[in-house]
Amino acid sequence: MNQNAATFLANYEDVVYENAMHLRALLLDKLPGITEQVDIPAKMIAYCYGQKYTELICTIIPSKKGLKLGFNRGTELPDPNNLLEGNGKISRYVVILDKGMID
Repeated sequence: MNQNAATFLANYEDVVYENAMHLRALLLDKLPGITEQVDIPAKMIAYCYGQKYTELICTIIPSKKGLKLGFNRGTELPDPNNLLEGNGKISRYVVILDKGMID
């Protein structure tokens, strides 16, 4: 997990890289003191307050097709606009289609 985010994201298409880096900058700006961990086996970047996944807040999940912003305990979040997707017992995610969705 010592690989940095930019190097990890460089393996993806330019649009995925650019959107992920933009989202990353926003998360680091809006969540002061957050810890960023690149998880290569899980193919994601985790953001938490601490070093354990139990302290996980959210994740950036890149793929060939695009980008997702995942939320730990997302099932507990209010979602009046039905933006959250996923079938897991705990987490949910938002599909990021373009940079405009990040701002």
